[in-house]
Amino acid sequence: MAAPDRSGPAAPAGLGGLDRRVADCRACPRLVAWREEVARTKRAAFADWTYWGRPVPGFGPSDARLLIVGLAPAAHGGNRTGRMFTGDRSGDVLYQALYDVGLASQPTSVSADDGLRLYGVRVTAPVHCAPPANKPTPAERDTCRPWLVQELRLLRPTLRAAVVLGAFGWQAALPAFAEAGWTVPRPRPAFGHGARVKLAGAEDHERTLELFGCFHVSQRNTFTGRLTPDMLRDVLRTAAEAAGLPD
Repeated sequence: MAAPDRSGPAAPAGLGGLDRRVADCRACPRLVAWREEVARTKRAAFADWTYWGRPVPGFGPSDARLLIVGLAPAAHGGNRTGRMFTGDRSGDVLYQALYDVGLASQPTSVSADDGLRLYGVRVTAPVHCAPPANKPTPAERDTCRPWLVQELRLLRPTLRAAVVLGAFGWQAALPAFAEAGWTVPRPRPAFGHGARVKLAGAEDHERTLELFGCFHVSQRNTFTGRLTPDMLRDVLRTAAEAAGLPD
């Protein structure tokens, strides 16, 4: 499985350019086949939609102080709408909580043109394509990692905190933070809901980055009460305070 070309003088600069390149990636054959098959067959409830059917880039401002790292787009959520955590139950929970703590302009996220704005927050994932059964392989995770590394490097001047949703995201994010220039403690910190870790910058004058663990906003977790709205809001509020948000 060849990694996509992410270099070259013709590459668009900045986070917007990176997002466009992410959306054109075809590096993982299994994920390409799945996301496009889902976009063709659709779900009956969304028969009138034209599915996005491509990798889903991150969403949020280029000067974000807080980053939220998920797992991967949902087949009939981000893969349909083209925006992270948009159009599915997980997104309903996440954006409601962001709105509750003052980090989003509205409590719902249903389409890429619904007017939603995030305040100082960006949402991304270590895998940008919807995977079968919501389970990317380790090889797919590793192939996609350079996109996250580049995103982190571009956010580095303003980024102060990050919330990682779930153990898979935690395992994928720690190496990406290390490659992007932060120092990850050894042994690597274990994932846990409410975990809080400081990652030192590469230079003495650079601020540390506060990393927070949170159970994923999956239906399995939210329906069973493993992750409640109060638990999610508490983590987001604490991470926002560490990032200096809201202004």
